Amino acid sequence: MKILFLFLFLFSLFSLQGSEIVRVASFNLRNYLSCDRMVEGKWRPDYPKPEIEKKAARLMIRSVNPDILVLQEMGDYRHLVELWADLNVTGGPYYPYAVWKPNREEKEVRHLALFSKYPPVSTSNHLDLTFPYFEGSANSGRGLLEVNFRQSGVGFSLFNLHLKSMWTERKDDPQARIRREKEARTMRNLIRKKYPPESKPNYLIVGDFNDHKDSAALRRFTTVNDTVLSNAIPCADSRGHFWTHYFKKQDSYSRIDYILASPSLMKYHLPESGRIMDFKTSGIASDHRLIYADFRF
Repeated sequence: MKILFLFLFLFSLFSLQGSEIVRVASFNLRNYLSCDRMVEGKWRPDYPKPEIEKKAARLMIRSVNPDILVLQEMGDYRHLVELWADLNVTGGPYYPYAVWKPNREEKEVRHLALFSKYPPVSTSNHLDLTFPYFEGSANSGRGLLEVNFRQSGVGFSLFNLHLKSMWTERKDDPQARIRREKEARTMRNLIRKKYPPESKPNYLIVGDFNDHKDSAALRRFTTVNDTVLSNAIPCADSRGHFWTHYFKKQDSYSRIDYILASPSLMKYHLPESGRIMDFKTSGIASDHRLIYADFRF
């Protein structure tokens, strides 16, 4: 297991000890890496994320200025460093700490990552997430990134995930619903075992769930029998719309990105703080919109 940190002297420029409000954001960057893609009407093999998309992504991040930025579809470590450096050059936010998680499978080039203004207490890279799938078994391609923090004397855990997409080769599993539910169940079991509900743990489960609010995959994280495990933080854009993802091929909109908080952590959530960024450039930066919420510790 290898998790990399950036410890920067810039941290000395900040005074965070008196801070009470922590803003947590999640952003699927849509292929912040080199891959085959269509650029200006031309097919480009092994082409980096276009500069116009990077600039729009930085604008989203800078406008929200999150204290903890949870990222999906980040490329390899050099891409993480590139985004961090570009944020510094273009006026911030400045993040003294970064965590990048390599995937279990080399062919999975989209990684989980995190930027933070606060030092992580510890991190865990949960890669061994295997579950039964039809006649055999399957693994969570991107795994689960856990980062633990302590702010104003309150400790909390943050889980970053990117569940299986709706694309599938199996006709007996339309939109990979069965596989995604099993992947979610496996992650839920890990979290539940490590942080039993009766211990009243503080945790957030954040990221791209690739499913709707009432789906089996989402329900695995929110309840088990009569026990509430987490609650979805209400988020809306400036027009009161809830969608976070635009699927161009179908010209459809859906909400598949969430911030889930355990019941104990919900008491720190600032009501009405959940937002979905809807700048005009949001659609340029990614097919996902950045979401965020504030917590007062």
